Amino acid sequence: MESKAGPSCRLVFCLLIAAAVLRPGLGWYTVNSAYGDTIIMPCRLDVPQNLMFGKWKYEKPDGSPVFIAFRSSTKKSVQYDDVPEYRDRLSLSENYTLSISNARISDEKRFVCMLVTEDNVFEAPTIVKVFKQPSKPEIVSQAPFLETEQLKKLGDCISKDSYPDGNITWYRNGKVLQPLEGVVVLIFKKQMDPVTQLYTMTSSLEYKATKADVQMPFTCSVTYYGPSGQKTLQSEQVIFDIYYPTEQVTIQVLPSKNAIKEGDNITLKCLGNGNPPPEEFLFYLPGQPEGIRSSNTYTLTDVRRNATGDYRCSLIDKKSMIASTAVTVHYLDLSLNPSGEVTKQIGDALPVSCTISASRNATVVWMKDNIRLRSSPSFSSLHYQDAGNYVCETALQEVEGLKKRESLTLIVEGKPQIKMTKKTDPSGLSKTIICHVEGFPKPAIQWTITGSGSVINQTEESPYINGRYYSKIIISPEENVTLTCTAENQLERTVNSLNVSAISIPEHDEADEISDENREKVNDQAKLIVGIVVGLLLAALVAGVVYWLYMKKSKTASKHVNKDLGNLEENKKLEENNHKTEA
Repeated sequence: MESKAGPSCRLVFCLLIAAAVLRPGLGWYTVNSAYGDTIIMPCRLDVPQNLMFGKWKYEKPDGSPVFIAFRSSTKKSVQYDDVPEYRDRLSLSENYTLSISNARISDEKRFVCMLVTEDNVFEAPTIVKVFKQPSKPEIVSQAPFLETEQLKKLGDCISKDSYPDGNITWYRNGKVLQPLEGVVVLIFKKQMDPVTQLYTMTSSLEYKATKADVQMPFTCSVTYYGPSGQKTLQSEQVIFDIYYPTEQVTIQVLPSKNAIKEGDNITLKCLGNGNPPPEEFLFYLPGQPEGIRSSNTYTLTDVRRNATGDYRCSLIDKKSMIASTAVTVHYLDLSLNPSGEVTKQIGDALPVSCTISASRNATVVWMKDNIRLRSSPSFSSLHYQDAGNYVCETALQEVEGLKKRESLTLIVEGKPQIKMTKKTDPSGLSKTIICHVEGFPKPAIQWTITGSGSVINQTEESPYINGRYYSKIIISPEENVTLTCTAENQLERTVNSLNVSAISIPEHDEADEISDENREKVNDQAKLIVGIVVGLLLAALVAGVVYWLYMKKSKTASKHVNKDLGNLEENKKLEENNHKTEA
């Protein structure tokens, strides 16, 4: 083909001019892209061996072409035409795939890939579709409340920046709301931004509420088309306040009417089941025919047991709508005799009584020094261990905080009594002397050594429990001593003594009875002397028997040896020998 422009016009350019007539190639092909993504359009043509270059163009609405990209097959160079809307957005690969970044609504066009040889032009058209997901629908312009039996605008459901435009649907508790005259009215409208070409959809809902709509969630959704098909976005649910008239009145007592006790404050609360609830009521107190006008609460302070009775309340403008309740003010009285601090002597008798008066059966608990007793205390003869802090406590278990308690602090006094004991250590190197003392107030203990009168300070004392304790000393006496234990309190001074032998002299450990505290103890040293004397007497008796037997045997032997020896001199010599033998 030869161009009329003259011999300087090469064949390839002539072919490009005539491409609108020739246009051999493939059928329609569509590329779907999301708004803002990169549009990728493959050329979809087999590259011929004698290819000179490839070009891309798009067609205007009137069909005229606009070339946007060129790539040479020999120089491998890429050139982009100066088209303002595609400046810096195009990329043409070696296989002639065209990419357009940051997809826009205006990119919805018919693009054509052109591969040019010396004698032909091949074309492959591509249709571009751009989709924009709308914003999540939102319920705006919400009504502050809805009233039963009144058609009122509930709100607007709005979804923005969609392409193409979408549809809006309303739901009540998950079910679609269909238009219904006088009950459900839907008004839909859409607007397109002339710059971005994106749509904003708005649907207004007018709704007549009933009591069944209390706590019912309302939602809306937008249905739109994307690159992969139809999709739906759901709004957050909204719960509306439903107004309805009062149909019933109830009365409450605070605190709970089963737990009211003397001294409490009673608050009567009257409620109507309407919404909003009534703000004022009439309150009727026991024995008072006329009502007291007040807000929904009325308070009585520091109530007594005579406040027990029926309490009522009603609406101001509808006194027949009334509610009532019975209230019992619980009480609890306790009397302890005797109470406070009581001082008695050991061995005395003390009757104790705890009297209870209550609005219902009450529990009674006795405690001594914070330890629960199995039964109430009774004292026919007081002991030191009976002393302590006694508490009689009573309570109504059904009424929280209703407790009464009285206390008795019992003091049992007694003069000091002493019991002394001694014990020798198994090693035989020391002796332990213990002074056991009983009495109240706590007696002070002092040790002394009789004779010298010196005070022993190195002692060990036990804890003072139930009026008793002891003081202990450990000694190693080199000679016999007498230890004196003195116990003294505000009532009396008591003294007791104990004789202790030297450590070298063995003795039997003995304990003195408390009843013998003022009696002289047996002298340990005298016992030892008596023992020695008895031992000597026994030894002398044994020696006498031996001597008598010996003398008898000697006389018999003399008679047999020499019957003629009877003179006095020889007998004296025999007696002298016998005395020497005895000695």
